[in-house]
Formats: sequence, C-alpha cells, structure tokens
Amino acid sequence: MESFHNFLNSLDGMLGGAFWFPYVLLGTGLFFTIYLKFPQVRYFKHAWKVVTGKYDKADAPGDTSHFRALTTALSGTVGTGNIGGVAFAIFLGGPAALFWMWATAFFGMTTKFVEVTLSHKYRDKTPDGTMAGGPMYYMDKRLNMKWLAVAFAIATVISSFGTGNLPQSNGIATSIEATFGFDPLIVGSVLGILLALVILGGITRIAAVTAKIVPLMALIYLVGAFSVIFANMENVGPAFVSVLSDVFTGSAATGGFLGATIAYAFNRGVNRGLFSNEAGQGSAPIAHAAAKTDEPVSEGMVSILEPFIDTIIICTLTGLVILSSGVWQEKHLNTFDRADMDIVAGAYVESSATDKQQLYTYLNGLDGSSVEEFTGEIQVVNGKAVSSGFTIINARSLAEDVTFTVGDPEDKFSGTLKVAEGKLLKDNIKVTGYSLIHSASLTAVAFTRGFFGESGKYIVSIGLLLFAFSTAIAWSYYGDRAMTYLLGPRSVMPYRVVYVAGFVWAAVSDTTLVWALSAVAIVVMTLPNLFGIFLLRKEMKDSVKEYWEHFNKEHKS
Repeated sequence: MESFHNFLNSLDGMLGGAFWFPYVLLGTGLFFTIYLKFPQVRYFKHAWKVVTGKYDKADAPGDTSHFRALTTALSGTVGTGNIGGVAFAIFLGGPAALFWMWATAFFGMTTKFVEVTLSHKYRDKTPDGTMAGGPMYYMDKRLNMKWLAVAFAIATVISSFGTGNLPQSNGIATSIEATFGFDPLIVGSVLGILLALVILGGITRIAAVTAKIVPLMALIYLVGAFSVIFANMENVGPAFVSVLSDVFTGSAATGGFLGATIAYAFNRGVNRGLFSNEAGQGSAPIAHAAAKTDEPVSEGMVSILEPFIDTIIICTLTGLVILSSGVWQEKHLNTFDRADMDIVAGAYVESSATDKQQLYTYLNGLDGSSVEEFTGEIQVVNGKAVSSGFTIINARSLAEDVTFTVGDPEDKFSGTLKVAEGKLLKDNIKVTGYSLIHSASLTAVAFTRGFFGESGKYIVSIGLLLFAFSTAIAWSYYGDRAMTYLLGPRSVMPYRVVYVAGFVWAAVSDTTLVWALSAVAIVVMTLPNLFGIFLLRKEMKDSVKEYWEHFNKEHKS
C-alpha cells in the first residue's frame, strides 16, 4: 500500500505538480480571455442580471434555476480550500501566492464561461427525465472521443470521493473534535444521515439545500473575516503591498519564515487557485447543465461569477485575515506533524543570516546548500533533548522549546531516540513545541486576532463544517451524473449509498491515500477538458455571437 501511495505521489508530481501544469492552466484562460475579448469583464454585469432571473423563461428545459445551479456549483468550490487551502498556499509561497490565486481566478472566469457553455450545449435528457451534462457529453457527442469521455467520467467519480467526500468528512470530524470534543464517529454518523436525506432527493433537493447553505455560510464567514480585518486595519495596506512586491522578489528569508522562491509562489498559488475555484477542471459544468434555459451561453455567463465569488472575494478575505493579523510569521505552540518535521545536522540559529540563507536554499531545493539531514541518536531527559549536533525544523521554521512525550502530554519521554535521514524512527513519540503553523490551524489562530477574540476560532470550525458539508453535497451530484453517463440512471442509487457510507467511514479513517489518488484524478479531469474546449474554440466564439444576436433581437424589438 505504501509503494502504491508513493507511486501516486510521483505520478502527481509529473502531472499536477509539474512545472508546466500551472502554465497550461493559466495559458488556456489567457488564450480564451484574449480570443473572446475579455468576457469576464464585458459580460460581468449581464451575468448578475441572468442569475437574478431577469431573463428567465417559465417553459425553458432544465431541472433548476440559474441561481440554484450557481449555488450548487459554488457549494462544490467554496470548501475547505477557502479556509485551509489559502493558508497553506501563503505558508508555502508567501504573500505572492495570493496574487497568483487572483490571476488564476481572473482568467479562470473565462475558462469557466467556455466549459460551462459547451457542456450545457451538449447535455442530455436521461430516461428518468433529469438533465445530465458535463465535459464527457461534449467529448462524446461533439468531438467523437468516447474514450476520453469515459476517462473523464471515471476520474470524476474518483474525485467525488477523493475531493468532495472523504477528506471533507475527515476534516469536519477532526475540527469538531478539536474545538468541541465530539467523537468523530458520532459526527460522521449524524452528518452522514443528513447527507443521505439531501442527496437521495436528487438535484431538486440538492439545489434547494445549497441555495440556503451557501448564503448562510458566506455570511458567517464574512462577519468573522471582517472582524479581524477591521481590528488590524493599519496592516491591510502593507498586506496588499507585500502581495504585489513578493510577486517580483519572492518571500525573503526573514523572521521565522524561511522563504519561498518566486517560482514556488507561482506554482502554489496557481494550483491552489484551481483547487479552490475548479476553473478548467470540468466539475462545475455538471451542475450548470441542470439549469433551466435554452441558451447555453447565458448559463456560461452565470458561471463567470463563480471564481469571482470563490477566489477573488472569499479567498482574498482569508488571505487578508492571515496577512493583516501577522500570524503567518509567528510561532505557535503545536504538535508537530511528522510530514512537516525535518531534523538536520548541525546547530542553526535565526540570528545568523548565513544559517537562514543555507536553510532557505535547503528548504526550496536549490543548489548550493550545505545543510544535511541528521542521522544518529538524540538523548532525551524528562522530555527535553540534552545532546547536541542537530536542529529541528518544523513547518519551514526553526522549532523552539521542543518537548518529546509518549501518549499522554504529561508522560515526558526519557531515553534515546534514533533518527535516520532526518526522520524520527519511533512512531509513538509525540513532538510538541513552537513553530510556524499552516492550513486550517493557521486560519483559526488568525480569526482569534479580531473583535471576537478567542471565540473567533469557532467561526472557522463552523465555517469548515458548512463549507465541507456543502462540498460533499455538490460532489455527490457530480459523481452521480458521471455514473449516469457510464452505466445509466440505475447505477445512481448504489453510488449514492456507497457515497454516504464512505462519508461516515472517513470521519474515523486516514484518507491520505485517497487524497493522493484524487490529486491524480483531478489532473485526468483537467487536461482533457482544457484540450477539448481549445478544440472547440471557434464554435464557442460563434455561439457567443449567435447568443447576442438573438438576445438583442428579442429584448430590443
């Protein structure tokens, strides 16, 4: 199993983690932005009019309204990435990562416009009377690439578990247990029942629920975010300056943060932008295909609003909360995750510019670093290391006041710890201390620096619950439409049963392997979709032209 996990990580590194993937993603959006003459700007106002129902037709074919299709798609994109993902991107890439998320969102608005329009245009009405659409339908019906459509649909089913289900359940259970002390199994079981009640009702019930959840969770999160931003208003301007300046200089190796290269900030920002707003991935078009309209381009315009709301508004607020509060450069007491911890040979201190530059080079994988991984023994007495010749790095920072314990925090370890190639060999040793933190933990701390004080962390926990649960709802629909394409409507109910069971199971299980599998599946969805919409670029331009001709004739006559 471990070798399969390593294989998936290597495959993801060659695909989604490859240097060229962000360029393909941004390049496609840039191309269509120029090719269609900046539709995300020119049609932005019109998109709001469409989504509010101004041009709705009562007899238009479809399953749900423009607004509910949008909220269903948003419930799939506005998830844990908006809370923990932004924090992780800033942690790895510095403030500049936020800029590249903006760029991904801006050009992603056009990519979304194109993929949704084409997917809606070639949607099917299934034998049970519901609509089914998505990239697999235009790949099959228009491009005559059945094999590519099948690959995309299979990847969508895998991603529905790996992106929308298992990690969301695990994240909710972990967060609720840490904040409120509830047993993960109970949390997973209760939410599993609620999930079943929603998704068993199909798109009608899913759309109705998400239409209520999305505005509510956005409101709660906005209130909490602005409480921090207003409390740290004097830092908001410098935060924006740091975002823009670091685009050209990279994060300097100053403070507790040991820096990130410009290329790393670009890579993390663009990849995190994709995982946040899913532009180009081909998932949201599945939800939009259910919209009631006989004008595919109008639904494509509605989708322009998704990356704007998801990334340019919500992710920006998360980024400003983290940057203006300053917590991203502070060390906090935490339990070290083994994946974040490295033990290097020699003694390094933050007061030495030379030491910090060496560590910066080492952590960013650059040539010229003399830092070596530590192999040897550490002598520990009453929880504290008494031997020397090594330095502990956790979360890209020099760890301080490190304590080694076994089991209960009060059971301080005494004895010898063996280390090989920078990693502790004893699995039952818990390591705590002060270091930088990242992901949802960083966002939670940032939310305590506002008007709500320590209570701010509850907003993050509630936000994670609502964001993650709504993501699970939306992705269940994406998966069942993919199953409909692959095996027909009769396969949907068994899929939903397995989906709910998986949600409960993941609350108490390790989902690392599923994350790795999903990371590969996301690329298998994204690359064929980008290839497909590029092949249909002329048809897209003609469709937009025909839409405006028809619209002007109908509404100005």
